[in-house]
Amino acid sequence: MKANTHKRDRHIPTPTREQLAQLGVGGIAYLRSVLVDGAPAIAIFSADGTQIGLAPDAEQAAAAVVQHEMVPLSVH
Repeated sequence: MKANTHKRDRHIPTPTREQLAQLGVGGIAYLRSVLVDGAPAIAIFSADGTQIGLAPDAEQAAAAVVQHEMVPLSVH
């Protein structure tokens, strides 16, 4: 008896990196530690990787993101 496999054989498209990045644009901001002129700072990036801000510390960066109605995520 042959198993019914037609449902498992359906192709599910894999989104591109760009399509995945667009999912969080305007809603998610990534925070990453950076050096600016040798001093530590926190860079704020949109989901597509565009830098949208800079703050002196993570607390202020997260507050700025929340103030703009976005969700902050930390990138290590």
